[in-house]
Amino acid sequence: MDTHETYEKPRKGAHVLVFPYPLQGHINPMLQFSKRLASKGLKITIITTTTIPNHISSSQSQSNPSSLDFLRIFDGYEGEPDKRNFDEYINLLKVSTSRSLHELLEYYNQNKMDIYPGPNMVIYDSFMPWVLQVVKNCGFQGAPFFTQSCLVNSIYYYAYKGDLISPFCGSDLVSLPSVGSLLRVHDLPTFVSYPTLYPEKLVKLLLDQFSNLEDVSFVFINTVDVLESKVLECMARLWPVKTIGPCIPSMYLDKCLQDDKDYGLSLLEPQIDVCIKWLNTRETCSVVYVSMGSLASLGSEQMKQIANALVKSKKYFLWVVRPSEENKLPLNFKENTSKRGLIVNWCPQLEVLSHIALACFVTHCGWNSILEAISLGVPIVGFPQWTDQPTNAKCIVEFWKIGVKVRVDEKGFLSSNELEFCIREVMEGEHAKEFKSNANKWKLLTTHAMEQCGTSNRNIEEFASTLLSPSL
Repeated sequence: MDTHETYEKPRKGAHVLVFPYPLQGHINPMLQFSKRLASKGLKITIITTTTIPNHISSSQSQSNPSSLDFLRIFDGYEGEPDKRNFDEYINLLKVSTSRSLHELLEYYNQNKMDIYPGPNMVIYDSFMPWVLQVVKNCGFQGAPFFTQSCLVNSIYYYAYKGDLISPFCGSDLVSLPSVGSLLRVHDLPTFVSYPTLYPEKLVKLLLDQFSNLEDVSFVFINTVDVLESKVLECMARLWPVKTIGPCIPSMYLDKCLQDDKDYGLSLLEPQIDVCIKWLNTRETCSVVYVSMGSLASLGSEQMKQIANALVKSKKYFLWVVRPSEENKLPLNFKENTSKRGLIVNWCPQLEVLSHIALACFVTHCGWNSILEAISLGVPIVGFPQWTDQPTNAKCIVEFWKIGVKVRVDEKGFLSSNELEFCIREVMEGEHAKEFKSNANKWKLLTTHAMEQCGTSNRNIEEFASTLLSPSL
């Protein structure tokens, strides 16, 4: 890493370093937030790590505004890390990123006269709370960025405090101070509902996000105030919360950032032309889009059930099946369904969700995918797998009323009959019009949050103004 090359010419204004956790689902929203900050007059440097391939960092630099710079630091690994021993992985990540970040910040401190303005703020992924101590030791301000919803963060916080309780002895109901209704255990993030299924270090990583928030002046959350108003009100009493979402490209929201049509990072190559040309040949609201994200891995029998459901539904479908999952498809399924379906390894999800042909989204309920669907007014069939996804599915069904959650057996297995029923329910069932109407309502409210007078845009402007103030 040659930090000096990044600053060939002095620049005026305030300078912020943005440090995401090295996963695509964490980098993309922080990258979008960075674009927004840059549009307000801040100089932004994105810190990537050696876990992210170098060609990805290069493509980011080419596809993003000139006001964004990119630096790579060593995170303990060259290339994809082995996470089978999670304790070892996270320990090395913590030690290596702490050392590398310290070296970078000390470089800035030693070259203040050559780099104008030098950075005075580091926005870091909340999954890496150890960054704050490094930042403070070097004389900088730090602010965490939470990539998950307010409700999920609230659950993790009360679990961290030991305050998640069941008001009824022997019941699976859980009382959460920030939610008006009771939650069931299966509505909680799986790291809280079934912590013994995961490495202890991983559970601790999630709960420790709240270990040092009393030392920060800003807490950024990728959500929209109207989506989670009750929870947000409670969180704002604890910390200086700023909602700044949805962190998706501007062209799908307020259209204020010119040519901001994609995130600029994809670890798999999307088959853009194939998907869009195929969708262009379909009627309005006729296509089911199925994607389980970049991490979820389903068994062969589960893939067979999904395949059977899509066939029995008699709907057009676009199904994202990653290369590592293709061998789990039924024999000759792709060829046998080619007149009605399209199977791709990866797709431009935002373009697909915004396409007029799309009718519903069968999703694992990852927060980024949920925000995208809400922002584009797409009803949802939720099939949550793990982590925050059960909680997000709860919101889809009960709070926002924009879709349904599939029913699974005691082993989490989804039958083809159940998925077919849910697809029909969302597309043509008794509540189909209500789902679509609610989806359009939230789309308008979410888009407004990023417009000039919207809450998220105001929060971003207020933060930028604080850094650009001559008194600081």
